[in-house]
Formats: sequence, C-alpha cells, structure tokens
Amino acid sequence: MPRLFGTDGVRGLANGELLTPEFAVGVCAAAARTLSNGSGSRPLAVVGRDPRASGEMLEAAVVAGLTSAGADAIRVGVLPTPGVAHLVAETGADLGVMISASHNPMPDNGIKLFAAGGHKLPDDVEDEIERALASPVTDRPVGDAIGRVWDAPDATGVYVAHLLSAAPGALNGLRVVVDCAHGAASLAAPEAFRQAGAEVIPLHAEPDGLNINDGVGSTHLGPLRSAVVEQGADLGIAHDGDADRCLAVDAAGNVVDGDRIMAVLALAMRDAGELAHDTLVATVMSNLGLHLAMREAGITLDCTKVGDRYVLERLREGGFSLGGEQSGHVVLPGHATTGDGLLTALRLMSRMAETGSPLAELAGIVTTLPQVLHNVRVADKDTVASSAEVAEAVGKAEAELGETGRVLLRPSGTEQLVRVMVEAPTEDEADAVARRLAEVVASAS
Repeated sequence: MPRLFGTDGVRGLANGELLTPEFAVGVCAAAARTLSNGSGSRPLAVVGRDPRASGEMLEAAVVAGLTSAGADAIRVGVLPTPGVAHLVAETGADLGVMISASHNPMPDNGIKLFAAGGHKLPDDVEDEIERALASPVTDRPVGDAIGRVWDAPDATGVYVAHLLSAAPGALNGLRVVVDCAHGAASLAAPEAFRQAGAEVIPLHAEPDGLNINDGVGSTHLGPLRSAVVEQGADLGIAHDGDADRCLAVDAAGNVVDGDRIMAVLALAMRDAGELAHDTLVATVMSNLGLHLAMREAGITLDCTKVGDRYVLERLREGGFSLGGEQSGHVVLPGHATTGDGLLTALRLMSRMAETGSPLAELAGIVTTLPQVLHNVRVADKDTVASSAEVAEAVGKAEAELGETGRVLLRPSGTEQLVRVMVEAPTEDEADAVARRLAEVVASAS
C-alpha cells in the first residue's frame, strides 16, 4: 500500500477521493494520539490554514478529529505555514496542523503536520500515524476528557513580532512590491515589511477563497516583474500560497531565484559571523553557478537530495545555520523550523539596506549556467538509472564538460521517470548533452 504522506504532508483534490472531511477527522485524531506528550495531560494542537475555500470545511474536520482524541485545539485562522510552526513552538503545543496545498491550484488542499517545537515529522513518525489511522479506536474520550477549542485573534501579530525580532536593521524606506498570491501571506507580509521600514505595494493580496495562486505568486512571476518596473520599486517579492517560499525580482524586472537569494544571505551571514561552519546547505538541483560562487567566497556548499525535508535534516545534523532550495524554500534554523518566505524576504532586504547595494548587484555574485532538464519515462527507473550503460554515458558527458558543466541523473521519487539534468556554458551545449543522455536512458529501459 502506498504511503499517505508525500514529501510535504498529504495533498490532493479537496473533497475528492482522499482529502475528505472524514479523512481529516481520522488522520488528525491519529496524529493527536501519536504525538501526545505522554505525560497524561491533555495534548495541545495549533491549527492554521491558507485562505482557499475548502480550508474552512477541512478546518472544522481537523478540529473535530483533534478534540475527539482528547486534544485541545487553538485555531489561528489564515496564517503562513511558518507562522503556524512558530506558534507550535511558542505555545509549547504537542503538534500543529497546517491546512494548505502551498502553490497548488485552488481545488487542491493538504494537511501538513508539525511535531512539538514546530518541526516537520520524520518518516517513521508519519508511518506510525498511518498505522494509528488504520487501527480501530476503542478508547474514545467522553465527558470532560473531550478536547476544547480556542481562537487566537492576534496570531498574525505574534508572528509578525517574531519576524521583526529575527530580521536585522531597518529597511530604510526600500520600495517593495510583494505578490502574496492571494494566499496566507496577504495580511502578514505587507504588515511585516511596513513595520520593518519598507514602503510596501501589495499585489494580489485580496483572497476570496477561490483566487489563490491563480496566475499569480511565486509560480507566475510575470505580473510581479511588470509591477516592479511600473512602480519604480527597488525590488519585488513573490510568495506561494502558504508563504513558506520566497522568490525575488530586481528593479529591472529580472528574476532572482532561490540559489541567488541563498548566496546573498550566505555572504551577509558570513560577514556577521552567523554562518555556522561557513557552510550553506542546498540540494543537488542548485545551479553550478552557486557552487562556483560559494567556492570563490570560501563558503562550503553541502548538497542533499531534492526536498526541503532533506535540507532540514542536514541542517540539524551538521549544526548549520542556512539552507534551502532553488525554488525559494530557504531555512534559517536559528529563527525558524521550516522554510519561511517572509523571513527570507526581510533578510534579503536587510542586506540591501545594510550595503546600500541594489539587488541586481548583490545577486550578481552568482552567474547562472544554462540548465536543461529531460524527463525520460522508463519501465523501471531504479534499474535504468543504475545501469552500466547509463553510467558510462554519464561519465563521458562529465569528462566532456569538465569543470564548466555538470550532469545530474536521478530517478523520480513518485513516477517511473529518470530525470536527466545538464548544465553547460551555453544552452545549446546543455541541450545537446541532455538529449544524448536521454536517448541512452530510453534505450536502456
């Protein structure tokens, strides 16, 4: 039987085959039983959501599941995912539930779970919750043992205060356009940036439950790029639906991706003595340009498998202080337990204010090499990816590119695909090498 939990919780079509109110009741009751503190006291849970319409339905089911298992629930309403994680730690709760499908379109939704301290769950704990969900419940609490529910009307204010305490320096009137994707950042991001001293132009910050991620936000940067130029802004910030991600746009409308944002923050933290072990943690998908820039700056780049959960694991294992993904998930474990798009944006703008440099100049430390990706459908992804024929072809390609390029070949985590990624000095060269390798992969199937 396939696992219910993916790389970031359970996600699917809201009220569809899987993500029903009945499922939400069951999985959250199972989570409450699994993640309770074992002290005999009543467990406490924090529940937040993004503004998509189905979140209202699922919130009611989540709270019903938690309280049916004897857990008290604090509803924090619409709040970014990192805000929920922070409040789990702040309140000493045993678990947290975020109802969101992140950058997915409005019909989808999801349930993300946090353990005590606001940390994402390891695989073995998710497996334990799945087993609890499949097991019959014989000891339901009754009477005063049933959980109670409270609302936290100032959750956004508490989260914003935390962000401001973690962001060094005032923003000195920087003019910023922030695309909130009609999502969970719509209130918190403009408020946090204003309080930090920026002149804020909100964009797509009017959620109606149906318009989240609809051609806007971090996965659709065109509107933000245009707005930054039209408004004469210093930069633009783009969040996804639950605001755990941040991408940026410089004053000329050019995109600054997660690799470049991480490079800017790494130098800032190194200069401030905050970059533990002079190391940045990223995934294997980060561009070779980031590798070269960090090497030139004397910073070690420690790479993990694709997925922010692997970045988080490596940060904890190594005691490192900065990590993230090219997609804009950036983690500062000294201040957050998960990717925080608002904190990332504040730190990026703080570096601009501190240095007096435009974003284009700061981000220019990374020269992004052309990157070409081919997804090759195969019969058995693991067998093909590890075959001698494919290994020989990869070795030849790497020898051909030398230090001017890079080859990454890996099986998909969810489909029978082998992903072939090539970076080279020119797009034509990257495409030629990628096509040649894709043909070898296909023939080896």
